Amino acid sequence: MDDGPSLGELGRLIQLMRGDIRDDMAQINSRLDRMVSTDVYGVEKAALEREIAEVKREVESVRAQQVSDVESIRTQRTADAEKAIQTRRWVFAGFVVPVLGLIIPIVALLLGGK
Repeated sequence: MDDGPSLGELGRLIQLMRGDIRDDMAQINSRLDRMVSTDVYGVEKAALEREIAEVKREVESVRAQQVSDVESIRTQRTADAEKAIQTRRWVFAGFVVPVLGLIIPIVALLLGGK
């Protein structure tokens, strides 16, 4: 007797293999249906790169504006500080010196008169 599989068994095995292959192909096709084509991917990638470049330009513009604003504020603070110093000098020269000029002779007159 022959120990090999019979023709019926071989037929059933072939049918099982065909079913497995069909299932595998169906899974591959379902995965391929969810994939993006190369053309669409290229277009989306180019659009994304343009958007990123635009955002970079906007960030650099905002950064440059911020640097300009900070420098303007520093200049304004320096000018305000100088103006405050000048105001103090005018107050001292305009009021304190004349008042001292009047008080010193009066005090000298009062102290010298005794």
